[in-house]
Amino acid sequence: MKLIKISTILLLTVFLSSCSSVRVATDYDREADFSAYKSFAFYKPGIDKADVSDLDKKRILRAIETELLAKGFSKSQKPDMLVSIFTKTSENVNVYQNNFGYGYGWGWSPWYWGAGYNTVSSTTEGTLYIDFIDAKQNELVWQGMGTGALTMDMEDKIERINEMVKKIIEQYPPGGKKR
Repeated sequence: MKLIKISTILLLTVFLSSCSSVRVATDYDREADFSAYKSFAFYKPGIDKADVSDLDKKRILRAIETELLAKGFSKSQKPDMLVSIFTKTSENVNVYQNNFGYGYGWGWSPWYWGAGYNTVSSTTEGTLYIDFIDAKQNELVWQGMGTGALTMDMEDKIERINEMVKKIIEQYPPGGKKR
């Protein structure tokens, strides 16, 4: 009985933590000198194209600014690096099928009885791309991508945006070299 309780708690913990996780990936220009970037500004033409509400754009940009300032960058009118964002959403539909039941013998039986059920759920998953562009050469030098489940609850949404941005920018600079 104790083993069942521990197994249930462990399974629930894994399930809940997987629901709130953000998956992150990055890519970068291997020739770029990341130590040269000390200031940033937002790249308005790129940000205007992001397919997200203006309020969510503000939330994302505030979170990016907070994380970059914490890493020692300064916001500037003549920056070394431009920051742009891109967003994408997708709908995930999950069907859980359970056709077990009780019956007599192998195969079909007129005495078969049982309960099978199907559960259908869907989640909306959002992907946020954060691009760092060399301001002098106007070339992409680093891109971070974070993917996670979206929510409509205001507090959860703000928390999710902050978590996603933080996890993406934690990966900068590449190669484990910290500013």
